[in-house]
Amino acid sequence: MTTLFISDLHLEESRPDITNAFLGFLEEKARGVEQLYILGDFFEAWIGDDERTPLQERIATALHAVSDSGTRLFLMHGNRDFLIGEEYCNRIGATLLDDPTVVDLYGTPTLLMHGDSLCTADVEYQKFRANMRNPQWQQMILQRPLAERQQMARQLREISMAKNQGKEEFIMDVTKDEVVKEMEAHGVQRLIHGHTHRPAIHELEAGGKPAKRIVLGDWDENVWWLVVEPDKEPVLTKQPL
Repeated sequence: MTTLFISDLHLEESRPDITNAFLGFLEEKARGVEQLYILGDFFEAWIGDDERTPLQERIATALHAVSDSGTRLFLMHGNRDFLIGEEYCNRIGATLLDDPTVVDLYGTPTLLMHGDSLCTADVEYQKFRANMRNPQWQQMILQRPLAERQQMARQLREISMAKNQGKEEFIMDVTKDEVVKEMEAHGVQRLIHGHTHRPAIHELEAGGKPAKRIVLGDWDENVWWLVVEPDKEPVLTKQPL
């Protein structure tokens, strides 16, 4: 039994190298394993399930084949693709997870998050996030014409890149107190998340007990994935893109 975790692929047409690496990963690593979790920012942008680009269709076909192989697929929203809906998940054979979600990984309760909500030092972003995750705002956006949403996504991306260039590194990382707060609130000693693009396994204490925070890596220069198996320590793995 094997469960795999990935996040922050930021799939987009301008990075066919990442797309090809992901398709290879599905074929060589994910097909036939017990579970594959994708913890957000799977796509660089997502403006609604009604957009069907060649890239989106290619990925959907490949994921559905993995689902057909017996692998259970799970998808969580990130800060780039929070408009992915049930329609797309049904097309790929995946279950859409809430952020946060607690799962039982071979006897160990594990908290899964994208990770952006843990970056509480970035007050400006947290206000933006609250607005973007508002169901009424999302419904209003999804009712707009596709071309208008495409233009909005480009503008939001440009604004985000400009703002992040001026921020100090610690602001864009998780707040340690928030990590402990979330783990204690959910009664877990293990947390897996992405978002920060700082892959590592951190030892900490939550609820007066030893705990671990596992950060998944982004797919830019390397392919990153986490392997979890029964009675073994999780293994964070990478290979050159």
